[in-house]
Amino acid sequence: MPSKTKKATTSFEESIQELEEIVTSMEEEQLPLEELISHYERGAQLHKQCEVFLNSAKQRLETIAHQNTEDELKSDPTPSKSKDATSTPNKNLDDEIRLF
Repeated sequence: MPSKTKKATTSFEESIQELEEIVTSMEEEQLPLEELISHYERGAQLHKQCEVFLNSAKQRLETIAHQNTEDELKSDPTPSKSKDATSTPNKNLDDEIRLF
């Protein structure tokens, strides 16, 4: 049971590695049905953990990008006409491209 406690606090990379090992084991080994089901359940848990982590990371990156855009707008000394000529959505798109 101590491994369950450790698994609850695994990193994203550790979860992906374990998930890959489970998939490989299920594909390559002749496992009893009960063990296959157990592997599948654990894989589903790991998938959900990874999905939650990725969604959280995406939100954090979007927040950072939004804060950077606001900071740029506050510190930009150009007149408002120039701001209108520059497309803000393109700036956001560029920021997202650089982040990913």
